[in-house]
Amino acid sequence: MTARKQLSFLLLSLLIISLCKSSQAAGIAIYWGQDNNEGSLADTCAAGNYQYVNIAFLSTFGNGQTAVLNLAGHCSPSANTCTRFSSEIKACQGRGIKVLLSIGGGKGTYSLSSANDAKQVANYLWNNYLGGKSNSRPLGDAVLDGIDFDIELGLTHHYDELARSLNGFSQQKKVYLAAAPQCKFPDDHLDAAIKTGLFDYVWVQFYNNPTALCQYSGNANNLLNSWKTWTTVQAKQVFLGLPAATAAAPSGGFIPADVLKSQVLPSIKTSTKYGGVMIWNKNFDNGYSASIKSAV
Repeated sequence: MTARKQLSFLLLSLLIISLCKSSQAAGIAIYWGQDNNEGSLADTCAAGNYQYVNIAFLSTFGNGQTAVLNLAGHCSPSANTCTRFSSEIKACQGRGIKVLLSIGGGKGTYSLSSANDAKQVANYLWNNYLGGKSNSRPLGDAVLDGIDFDIELGLTHHYDELARSLNGFSQQKKVYLAAAPQCKFPDDHLDAAIKTGLFDYVWVQFYNNPTALCQYSGNANNLLNSWKTWTTVQAKQVFLGLPAATAAAPSGGFIPADVLKSQVLPSIKTSTKYGGVMIWNKNFDNGYSASIKSAV
């Protein structure tokens, strides 16, 4: 009888461990919104390759500026035509895909002038894109799952306050927080924010950083060493950020799919913080994600 109880306990323990692992299953994150030739948001989600979609970008915000959503040629916020994506966002979420708004980007005019400014931006994001209410929601009544910090320009201060303010809304509805730092450690703009420990996902940009010695350049040594450093950050999951093609990252970092699967993923997947792969971006993803997803 005792042996049976021990066996039952062991099986139950293995089941719990299995469930915990599956709840943290690895996936692929993609950036969508910067080229009107990349296809619709609905088609992106229907492809079956992605578990996370970052709508990019809210490229103007903070410092007293009127926030501006820039989705390239997909729609015009000023003409209120971006609201048509509300149904597509809901369709993505219906597939179990988390849809986040990415703020910042490599082009734009954004900065935070003070802790109060950060709080005001958080309020704006909550009311216009997340679980709050506003008469001028650019993407309609769809409620996004969270905010991605892709901060590459401007002042480096107060993004930690922005993270704390956004996290405060999680008492009403969970706000997922993501960050996309450069692979140079620590990141100039996002270090303080990441150190809050509030980020669910940190997808590190291991590309377009040729002088930082942290990206793939014919061999994976620098990248793997950098990966180990990034897995020490206070975040729930860390992702390997890569370009979908050589053209997606003019300053390097592209890893051929066969190399990624044989030389990189087996090593980085040993980390308990491994969350998957982030890809820049949908316009360049012509088969890359499909070719790696079974190995992610």
